[in-house]
Amino acid sequence: MKRVLSLLAAVIALGTMPAFAEDYPSRPIHVLTTSSAGGISDIFMRVLGDALRPSINNQPLIIENRPGGAGNIAARVCTEAAPDGYTICIINADTVVYNQYMFKKLPFEPRKLTPIVNLFHLIQLLVINSDLKAKTVDDLIATSKAKAGTLSYLTASIPMVVYMESLKKDKGADWVRVPFRGGGEATSAVLSGSTPIALIGLANVISQIKAGKMTALAMINNIRSPQLPDVPTLADTGYKGAPSSTWYGLFAPAGTPKAIIDKLNAEIVRVVSDKAFQEKYIIARSLVPALNKPEEFAAEIKAESAVAKDVVKASGLPRL
Repeated sequence: MKRVLSLLAAVIALGTMPAFAEDYPSRPIHVLTTSSAGGISDIFMRVLGDALRPSINNQPLIIENRPGGAGNIAARVCTEAAPDGYTICIINADTVVYNQYMFKKLPFEPRKLTPIVNLFHLIQLLVINSDLKAKTVDDLIATSKAKAGTLSYLTASIPMVVYMESLKKDKGADWVRVPFRGGGEATSAVLSGSTPIALIGLANVISQIKAGKMTALAMINNIRSPQLPDVPTLADTGYKGAPSSTWYGLFAPAGTPKAIIDKLNAEIVRVVSDKAFQEKYIIARSLVPALNKPEEFAAEIKAESAVAKDVVKASGLPRL
């Protein structure tokens, strides 16, 4: 009898799943971001929410900024939220892939984040204060040796730190990392010359590059930009490149019903695939569209995590 009742309950549950997905959402969806107000993920989710609203029962996305802790704060809150589809989060590759190997104690479990969709990639570049006069990566390395003990760099990305420290070791460069406190402050530090080297998102510095105040040496993650067609990738210059995909993806707490994950994926892919949306909110902002199925995104994360473990180990960087 118990077996019959269990089978009946399973059949009823399966039968109600599509209806459940159709009714979802019936109230606003909260979106946690790792950036502060005005950051890349914050701005993107606000415009996505406006475009998405008609197809999600006219419900809004309520953006909650949880910056700090290398993304760990927002990720922890997301994993601890109810798995009902009313809390999701936009998190970058460093937090999901690299932090588990960079921190002695991670305040969240990456496996407790369910991938929904990979949204976009950042275009990252190596940029310097133009007063350094370097035109290539080789020039910068030579300059750092000539100005021993005086040059510093900044980046928000752990993989970029790994890259710069590896380059320092391999080529005998002389520079030191300084703390990163946000895109605006980073730009000011490069412009003032207090920290003349940066590995940073193109959107933060493109106006300064075009004004001649900064020099772009190379695209770090080997993604070219139509906004700076003459700037080579690291691969073009003979360097391997930094081990970072620099993506921003959308996640839900583990246990969120698959019907909800699939519905969110389908609606978001539909909106973001629109050419006009991509041109205005992705390409014009120095980003590259990604988009995939939840299962594909999960497989990408698994593969990247395996590589990240080896990269961090090889770097010799101490755990934080």
